[in-house]
Amino acid sequence: MMIMMMELKWFIRIAVMSVLLVLEGTTTYACLEHEKIALLQLKPFFNGFDYLNNWDEVKIPNCCQWKGIDCYTTTGRLKGLDLSYTMYRNKGWYLNASMFLPFVELKSLNLRHNAIAGCIQNEGLSNLTNLKYLDLSGNQIESLQSFNDAGTKLKQFAHLEELYLGGNLFNNSAFASLKVFSNLKKLSMSENLLKGSLDMKGTTTYACLEHEKIALLQLKPFFNGFDYLNNWDEVEIPNCFKWKGTPPQGDSKDSTLVTQYEAQLRLPKLQKLDLSFNHFRDNTFSFLEGLSNLESLAMIDNKLQGSIDIKDAGTKLKQFAHLEELRLDGNLFNNSAVASLKVFSNLRYLSISHNLLKGSLDMKDLDIFTNLRELHMSGNQFKDIVIHKEIKGLKNLKVVYLDAAFTDGSISLLNLVEAFSTVKTLSLVGNHLNKAMSTRGLNLSTNVEEILLDRSTLNTNILQSIGVITSLKTLSLSDCGLIGPLPNQDLSKNRLNGNLIPLTNLTSLRSIHLSGNHFQIPMSLVPFTNLPNLKFLYIDENNMVMEPSSSTPIPKFQLREIILSNCITSQELSLELPTFLHYQYDLRFVDLSGNNFSGTFPVWLLENNTKLVEFILNGNSFKGRLRLPSIPNSNLASFDISDNKLQGNIPPCLSGMKDLYFLDLSDNQLSGRVQEELIMKSSLYVLRLSNNNLSGNVVPAILKANWLRNLYLDGNNFSGEMVNVDVSTIQFPTSLQEIDLSNNKLYGKLPRWMGNLSDLRRLALSNNSFEGSIPIEFCKLNGLEILDLSRNNLSGSMPSCVNPPYIEHVHLHGNRLSGTLSLAFYNSSSLVTLDLGENNLTGRIPKWIDTLSSLSVLLLRANHLQGEIPVQLCNLNSLSIIDLSQNMFSGSIPSCLGNLTLQTHENKIIQHGQVIEATDREMKINHAFVDSYIEERIDFRTKSWFHSYGGNILKYMTGIDLSCNNLTGQIPRELGNLSEIHSLNLSHNNLVGVIPSSFSKLKQIESLDLSYNKLSGEIPNQLVELNTLEVFSVAYNNLSGSIPEPKAQFGTFIENSYEGNPFLCGPLLNKSCSKADAPSTESPPSDDDEGEDNWVDKYVFCVSFVVSYVVMLLTVFVVLYINPHWRRTWFSFVGKCVTTCRYSTMGNFIVYHISKICA
Repeated sequence: MMIMMMELKWFIRIAVMSVLLVLEGTTTYACLEHEKIALLQLKPFFNGFDYLNNWDEVKIPNCCQWKGIDCYTTTGRLKGLDLSYTMYRNKGWYLNASMFLPFVELKSLNLRHNAIAGCIQNEGLSNLTNLKYLDLSGNQIESLQSFNDAGTKLKQFAHLEELYLGGNLFNNSAFASLKVFSNLKKLSMSENLLKGSLDMKGTTTYACLEHEKIALLQLKPFFNGFDYLNNWDEVEIPNCFKWKGTPPQGDSKDSTLVTQYEAQLRLPKLQKLDLSFNHFRDNTFSFLEGLSNLESLAMIDNKLQGSIDIKDAGTKLKQFAHLEELRLDGNLFNNSAVASLKVFSNLRYLSISHNLLKGSLDMKDLDIFTNLRELHMSGNQFKDIVIHKEIKGLKNLKVVYLDAAFTDGSISLLNLVEAFSTVKTLSLVGNHLNKAMSTRGLNLSTNVEEILLDRSTLNTNILQSIGVITSLKTLSLSDCGLIGPLPNQDLSKNRLNGNLIPLTNLTSLRSIHLSGNHFQIPMSLVPFTNLPNLKFLYIDENNMVMEPSSSTPIPKFQLREIILSNCITSQELSLELPTFLHYQYDLRFVDLSGNNFSGTFPVWLLENNTKLVEFILNGNSFKGRLRLPSIPNSNLASFDISDNKLQGNIPPCLSGMKDLYFLDLSDNQLSGRVQEELIMKSSLYVLRLSNNNLSGNVVPAILKANWLRNLYLDGNNFSGEMVNVDVSTIQFPTSLQEIDLSNNKLYGKLPRWMGNLSDLRRLALSNNSFEGSIPIEFCKLNGLEILDLSRNNLSGSMPSCVNPPYIEHVHLHGNRLSGTLSLAFYNSSSLVTLDLGENNLTGRIPKWIDTLSSLSVLLLRANHLQGEIPVQLCNLNSLSIIDLSQNMFSGSIPSCLGNLTLQTHENKIIQHGQVIEATDREMKINHAFVDSYIEERIDFRTKSWFHSYGGNILKYMTGIDLSCNNLTGQIPRELGNLSEIHSLNLSHNNLVGVIPSSFSKLKQIESLDLSYNKLSGEIPNQLVELNTLEVFSVAYNNLSGSIPEPKAQFGTFIENSYEGNPFLCGPLLNKSCSKADAPSTESPPSDDDEGEDNWVDKYVFCVSFVVSYVVMLLTVFVVLYINPHWRRTWFSFVGKCVTTCRYSTMGNFIVYHISKICA
């Protein structure tokens, strides 16, 4: 009984202790108040682009939950502080490091890339005595002395283990300051101003005798109270005359005068050192003597040359015994460098790529490296390889990279395989290995499993000979230019054709890559059905062929990944999904996109493969209701079924897929509302529901999307008012970077709360019904790159503060914005597209327009701008599209516009990067999705019609439209220098003079419109050389003479290209060019007479117009005064017209022409 009681007591104690441990692990301690106050004082100095927006004690009282903060779970004290990339300045600034003093237990501090030049004097970081990790890389620091207090307390950093100083302005003098970091294990000083040599520093001094040193060390234990004789250390200080209590140097008569060499770097505990991307030129490595425990050394991209020289290397091999990793890429070493590396015999990783190694690669030089695991020698200029059969040194070598290392094709692939017989992976990408492969004389006993030969030049017999490598599992020959039938292997991205029968007997194959060829692949995959080990099949971009359904065998394989996308099919081919998919139960990655497969959505494919991670079926013709398994696939991370014909509501089970981070249901026929849970889902990274029939109000859900990064809801029927909210009562989504709500039915004023989306980069709200002015809060969107508010009812002027530092594309056309072109975009050097067309802007184009140094597209069409076209436009070297049409510009056309190069610019379109999907798959083949789906598009009138340009078409489009203005003078002949222009429209102006013959140099011109001017003279016959011209009009001018010969492109133009010119002649106009029909030779009326007649005509017209207008106005006034009903009806009608007709193109056109005639 007592024993049972004892056991019960111990059981209770253990249970209580377990509960306490659980409670301790789950308890969250809030940060200390004084540390919170210190963080808030730091915030203004590290809050570029409002990066630290969640450092808010009201919304998030516990500062341990703020960005960049890591706290101890038990005490709540600050453990780590990450302030990297938070301050963007061109000029260096000095940090008041005393603000870090409250964080007494701080172990990690990251201040990378903040333009810090140093610390304010006597306000250093030296009091952070517990610091183990310090990152100051990417700043503008020249000396470490400013980081201590008055230069005397660097020793306070005694616990520091990792120090990163790369990307600063240090020179060699910095090494003297590093000696005090006695516990340092990792040091990076890459990308600084280090140069010359890191060799030993020699000093002539008196050294004590060896037997006296031994005697002193024997005395030390008896006289070392309080560790007084701590510097009696023969390792740290070899000369005992420098020890405490010994006589001054040279006082001892038995002392010896010697020259001692002391390493500039003496850090005995250092394990990893990075000195890459500096300017060292000395090839001696004696400085390593002070780094006795060094394991990794990087000296990439310096000026080191020749061979590696270490003084007395034979007696110092033990000092380099710990070195396992050596990186010397991008230097000037020659072949002797390989042999000189023998002092580092314990290396496991050696990289000496992109040096000056030439000729023969002698394997004897590598025999010393018995522990070597990985070897990189890419980017050299070897011709052959010397193999010694007695060499057995590289027995542990597993990975070899010799990319672009053999340049003249004099070596065979099998010789390389023989030389590196122990390796598993042999990378030979980008080589010339066109020597015929022969097994004669080879001792081919190899373990190689993977050979990479992508982008190499190979001998055509490789396909017949590669089979002798029996251990081979993966062969990659992508983009090698091989042409012809497939003998016995399969290769991606070549031009191979034929069937796949040769593969049927390769039963050990696990992976097959056939992408981008012209193979005839049966829908049943018959050539692969007897490959039981097949796991990875990539056969996209080939030809799928149909076969009788009765011949479909059951496959022996269970695939993990399949890519069967973008294949070419015959018209007779049934587009049902291949039947072999019904037998697969272990799929992790499926890509069947772009094949036009039809039928109902294959829900069975999701039900059968519960381990699916990525599922891509976009670009097919699946139809009917979208159904998904009732039990969500818990592993599914990426789900793309866009561009199909699916209907119904969005299945609610999508919200239950816990790992889903990419969801694309766009371009279908889905309807109903979007569940808030889907937008608020914590794992979701990208949500794309564009171009469906979805409805409802999504604004409340957007305000709760705290984890979503990219949200695309454009092209739907979402409605409702974008209401404003109290910014002090809500925590705004900090992760949203891209929002597209364009082409919906949203209305109301633009929400001010959008100015609190601190990470927002791209915002598209076009083609809705927003009204009012642009909120001043938008000025806080410092990271904004794209702003599209076009085709709404916005009014007022543009806030002058809207000038984000990284803005690239601005679209505000089709609104009712007024006022002048203010300083809103002044000095926006990153601005590429400025689209302000179809508004009510007035005034002139400002002279500061040339501060927009990257401007490529300027669209100001259909406003009320006036004055002369500023010559400052000619300073914009990137300008390629200009539209100033339908304004009231006057004066002459600046001749300097002919100096514009109109070159193709990549930045005219939105550059889409790729985000690699973070799925853990065995093959490690990267599948990625674009990081943005917002496309850059502009409307530009050419060929007598408005065209929408986007993508590569926009990138190559160039044009100038100055039509419908009051421009006068002659057409500058310099415009003929615009050899890259595609469209030039100068119509509806008052231009005079002749058509410049220099226009014959416009070799890329497709549309040339000079109609409705006062041009005279003949049409230059040289224009027939314009072979790209599609639209040509000189109608309604005063041209005379014969029209150009009807050959080439001019043979396609009809009569209306020349109408309104009574003195033109030619067969096309049914008018002979004989002298009888020529215009009268009588002297024309003088300019004064013509001007007087014109003045009389204009005077009569204007007087008649004014009198008629006054009479009509009085009549209407009398009628409305007499009849109240008509008066109310009339005022209602006028009110409607004000909002529609007033701002229309026709309205502007009428006002413009009346003013033009009466001028």
